[in-house]
Amino acid sequence: MRVNTCIGQGGGRFNMNAFKNRILVLDDDTFILNLVQHLLEREGGTSVVTRDNGRAALELVDNPRERPELILLDLNMPGMDGVEFVRHLVEHRYAGSLILMSGEDEQLLLASERLVRAHKIPVLGRLRKPVTAEGLAELLKKFPLSRQSSQRSSKEAHSADELRAAIANGELINYYQPKVSLSSGEVVGMESLARWHNPQDGMVYPRKFLGVAESFGLIHDLTDVVLENALSHAKSWADKGLALQLAVNVSVHNLDSLEFADTVGRLTAASGMDPQNVMLEVAEGWLPMHDLRAPLETLTRLHLKRFRLSIDEFGTGYSSLMQLTGLPVDELKVDRSLVHGLSTDTRVKAKFDANLAVARQLKLQVAAVGVEDIADWDMLRLTGCDFAQGSFIAEPMPAEDVPGWLERWQERLCQERLIIGRDCRV
Repeated sequence: MRVNTCIGQGGGRFNMNAFKNRILVLDDDTFILNLVQHLLEREGGTSVVTRDNGRAALELVDNPRERPELILLDLNMPGMDGVEFVRHLVEHRYAGSLILMSGEDEQLLLASERLVRAHKIPVLGRLRKPVTAEGLAELLKKFPLSRQSSQRSSKEAHSADELRAAIANGELINYYQPKVSLSSGEVVGMESLARWHNPQDGMVYPRKFLGVAESFGLIHDLTDVVLENALSHAKSWADKGLALQLAVNVSVHNLDSLEFADTVGRLTAASGMDPQNVMLEVAEGWLPMHDLRAPLETLTRLHLKRFRLSIDEFGTGYSSLMQLTGLPVDELKVDRSLVHGLSTDTRVKAKFDANLAVARQLKLQVAAVGVEDIADWDMLRLTGCDFAQGSFIAEPMPAEDVPGWLERWQERLCQERLIIGRDCRV
């Protein structure tokens, strides 16, 4: 991320990329606190605070007006260390994201990241000390920054009433991220991702409202809107000759509803889409493996209706091979933490290979998410993985941008020689 600055009439510098997300830097080293705060402010942060101990940091987490949306966390601190602090974040219902900082060895960093993900706290990545501007800027690209012009000033989160009104007023829109065959380079489908186009705050990302939807009984209405929008877009693409499989994320709260399978079937039939071209994705970590009765009934009924089913974020939960064998699924989507760095990190490679082996034993297709560069792409092709998604292929885009992007992707396959041996003759 580049920071563009201009000279104002008064001769002072101001940051054209200023953002007001509340960010907390937690480290017991004063030098590191000052360094990271300076780097964040240079990147455009205007609401950056620092704390040198976990107790003081938790006081911020408990304050609705000061609660951070992003925490940069040192793992090795006296008193309350970073691992203990994460446990307290769960107890305090922290809803933001984390970046881990440490000078410890890579094995400890990986173990800590996996632990945080198991607690259902989003991890943008890890920063090795000493922290660099380049490394920090790269991780900030993964975080939905709220610019000065769109940030609400008085409230920390959107209320259930606001979300209910947004659903009724058609403010929820779908963005789409392509899913590509690693063997041929062909685009096989589009995953729909919910966005809230809020009149006051601009684009609001799912992490800001999905928890509200699930807590206040709005998740069914939200999922219905996303599914209806996605089916409508897929039908319009099909009318243009673009046959794309549609993927829609569903909540475990959806699966707990005995009516959900019938609702999905009714909406799909009304759209004219073939159920076999609709993939429903549920995150592995959210499946209640101790009691799968209701979700298993819903998944089985969806399977009988010929919908395709995928376990998302695979590798972050605690599913066993036997448990997965009992689920009527067609695909495993390997989590991004086991994909990016595949070519350079032997531990990541070992974990990915193990998950791929599980999928092959179950005769399931495998999709890898979080593909961020050519090295990830090339290594995934060597493993024999089936599909890929990620920023290297494309960032999520509005529905109207999909046809144009498809043309550009075909050109890029040849120009960058992403598929060796592909016939690129005109």
